[in-house]
Amino acid sequence: MFKKKIKVGIAFGGGGARGFTHLGVIKAFEEFGIKFDCVAGTSVGSIVGAFYAAGYTYKQMYDIVKNIKEKDIRKNVIPFTPSKTDGIGELVINNLGDINIEELPIHFSAVAVDIKSTKEICISKGNLAKAVMGSCAVPGVFQPVIFDDMILCDGGLQNTIPADILRYYGCDYVVSVDVNKSRTYGTDSTKFLDVVMCSIRILMKSNAVRGYVYSDVVVAPETKRFKSTKADGMEEMIDEGYKAAIDIMPEIMEIFNKKKRNKIKTESQDIVFLD
Repeated sequence: MFKKKIKVGIAFGGGGARGFTHLGVIKAFEEFGIKFDCVAGTSVGSIVGAFYAAGYTYKQMYDIVKNIKEKDIRKNVIPFTPSKTDGIGELVINNLGDINIEELPIHFSAVAVDIKSTKEICISKGNLAKAVMGSCAVPGVFQPVIFDDMILCDGGLQNTIPADILRYYGCDYVVSVDVNKSRTYGTDSTKFLDVVMCSIRILMKSNAVRGYVYSDVVVAPETKRFKSTKADGMEEMIDEGYKAAIDIMPEIMEIFNKKKRNKIKTESQDIVFLD
């Protein structure tokens, strides 16, 4: 364990099924005794972030996801129509309980977008399952989620790597995980879901830059050969995450030996903070 007075945050980025890669990164963190003070997650990163903030280890997360099938997450019975996010909610509740975010031992924020106001929503209090469901509600794939008086969709529409959220909450340094660095690729398919997913990748291309700007270190595994909509290759994705984290570990470890510094201001006028 590191003895530190600084506050270090971890941002788990969005990327659909490529989120399995996060587990390999967490495995590497554990091997080096690295723990974070604050967690933020977008989309699939909010699922991983919720479990991490609850104190789950790599092994505990792996034991849960190794048996998950697509039908457990997307439960729609009509092909090519958006599914409810109930499967995501059940994943959270069945393992972490039907709890509020404030009950987690590590500070956690889930990032979503309210399609009523068009604003980015940073959720740091309230029902954990609902917050994660809203953060994961990819348009065209999942139905929007009602949260208070908001209608939430996937946070990746505005902030796919939420490093700036951790700055807002006072982190001196931020490590981010980008499991979708190949997000810029297009498609030659005219199928509904392929077109929707390509459109979302185009949106995410610009806001991913924001995540890099506010990060001190970014772990960016190579995931291009994997699909964001399929869990095929889970073990390989975990390996890629592990290797990418190990490769950049000297830079990550160096952060924990640094001193406190002046806080970096974030542009938060278009973000609603629920804390």
